Amino acid sequence: MSEINDPRTPVEQALSRKRWIWRVVILAVIAAILYWAVAVNQYVVAYDDPEQHFLHGSIGSETATGPPYWVFKALPVMYRDRLGPTGWGHFGFLYEKPGDDLPIGVSRRVVTGVERVWLNCAACHVGTYRMPGTATRQLIPGAPSNNLRLQDFIRFFADLGTDPGFNADTLIAAIDSPEVGGDLNVFERLIYRHIVFPRLKHAFLDLGKRLAFVQRQKPWGPGRVDTFNPYKALQFNFPMDAGHISDVALNGSSDYPSIWQQAPRDGMNLHWDGNNDSVAERNLSAALGAGVTPVTVDRPAIGRIERWMWTRPAPAYPDFDGIDVAKAERGRALFVEYCAGCHGYKPELGKGSTYSYDRDRFPRLGHTVALDRIGTDPGRFASYTPDFAAAQNLLYAGYPWRFHRFHKTDGYANHPLDGIWARSPYLHNGSVPTLRDLLEPFGRRPKLWYRGSDELDLSKVGYRTDAAAPGGDLFAYDTTLPGNSNRGHEGPAYGTDLVDTDKDALVEYMKAL
Repeated sequence: MSEINDPRTPVEQALSRKRWIWRVVILAVIAAILYWAVAVNQYVVAYDDPEQHFLHGSIGSETATGPPYWVFKALPVMYRDRLGPTGWGHFGFLYEKPGDDLPIGVSRRVVTGVERVWLNCAACHVGTYRMPGTATRQLIPGAPSNNLRLQDFIRFFADLGTDPGFNADTLIAAIDSPEVGGDLNVFERLIYRHIVFPRLKHAFLDLGKRLAFVQRQKPWGPGRVDTFNPYKALQFNFPMDAGHISDVALNGSSDYPSIWQQAPRDGMNLHWDGNNDSVAERNLSAALGAGVTPVTVDRPAIGRIERWMWTRPAPAYPDFDGIDVAKAERGRALFVEYCAGCHGYKPELGKGSTYSYDRDRFPRLGHTVALDRIGTDPGRFASYTPDFAAAQNLLYAGYPWRFHRFHKTDGYANHPLDGIWARSPYLHNGSVPTLRDLLEPFGRRPKLWYRGSDELDLSKVGYRTDAAAPGGDLFAYDTTLPGNSNRGHEGPAYGTDLVDTDKDALVEYMKAL
């Protein structure tokens, strides 16, 4: 009957069916391209300059962990009463220049059509300093962060899950506020209300439950991080209640390390306790701490950072021309006698001279020293367990870069001291404020002092630690608390029995390292 009513010829009918099939195919291809472009493919803000890539480029943390860009921008407005006028600066985040949209160490990536942000390596590895009496802050890319208050940052996000003030209405209002300028349309508001906000609330609740043990830890303060306890909870769901982790292992906060001149460090025992001798594995492990997963990690992006840090020089002491050369030369001889065997040294004082990392000449460089011998705080050592090392070596399974090198050691590792002036405070847990203090025996080291100022102490080499030091919200570092002991690295072998003039000479030489 349809053929009688259809005036088209059989050829025309066949061509019509073919055109209909082609239309369906073309629509399917367009739908597949749109799906790939929006839901599968990811877009990042790329930087040609290696240092800009380090400061602002994505390593893949946004995919699994990062909140939407507008949420990150809105939170400081919603919680101005808690964060104050500096916003994310309240937690020690830095900005390269005034008016920058995002802090250093916070990168962008478009995932499933949504622009998200989260952390990269620079969040933890950019330090600052100011010369005495000046307000100008200088950035040191590759230095330990001496400003980041990561524990407070974690607690802030964990608290959002249970905060009744964090709801869809307040979030949307903050995004649309003039300060943020999100200007969401009706459709976008529906998405934020019914999709984005519920997912955020669930994620923050889950974070608060998994990291509930952080509330039991002693305060870390600025420039310190508990490297592995949060890692255990987030990556492996290790039980972290009081029945499963001791008070000593719970409080293992340490200073961030520097990341310059990594080429000569490859093969040395890395991390404070020397639990891995591969720079590449150490970097991928640190990326997990920043929020990537074995699935979402951007290996090429991390590879660019690895190449940047491979030969990046340690920063020169900012008052290099003010070094007392005669005193420093006397200190160099003392350094060779007391320190070089474990740490290497710089044979010449000139600005262009190079550090010697020769492990044949300095047999203890890059090796660990047993805890009962070095005598420093045991918290960081205790927090890294054989079970955790075994779990780590399962990460990145199925990839060529699967972990193989993690292991439990007997103590803490000897590291090179290049750029040591920019790595204050000292010892692994940052318990000794200056190099001059480190040359004193335990009984004469400061017991209570203040972290948070980045004004240099050019005499003792470190930052100012008095209560009147510039730096805003200073943190009182109490060495009697768990994880904060300033014992160890002392005795005749470590130079703490030297006379004061010899100690002063040693410090003068170490300015040039």
